[in-house]
Amino acid sequence: YGKAVDWYSLGILMFEMLAGYPPFYDDDPMRLYEKILSGRIKYPAYFESAAKDLIKRLLTADLSKRYGNLKGGSEDIKRHSWFKGVDWDRLLRREIQPPYIPKVSGDGDTSNFDLYPEEREPYGIPCADKYREKFPSF
Repeated sequence: YGKAVDWYSLGILMFEMLAGYPPFYDDDPMRLYEKILSGRIKYPAYFESAAKDLIKRLLTADLSKRYGNLKGGSEDIKRHSWFKGVDWDRLLRREIQPPYIPKVSGDGDTSNFDLYPEEREPYGIPCADKYREKFPSF
């Protein structure tokens, strides 16, 4: 695959971060697939028009028209009105102070994330393993 897939993924990520849910969802995998193929997205009313415009351009199905995959490349995205006021050079030099720095006790600290119960469903399909005795330590 090429970079166009990554720009599409950015559009999905932006939508989910702004809305709190994915742009395409269904419990049934085939209906989910159909929703993705249709490309129709219902945007929340609170989305800024600039954010909505950028996401639409990133989620364009036609690769030859998708933002980030055009002649201007990533510069098209960086110059989009949604990023107005972002100093990309200062950002690259890490000179911009983030609005929030979470407190962490180390690399593996997950205390800033919600806790979810672990799935208790068995993975795969249970079946008899007729070779189990041949590989006892596997």
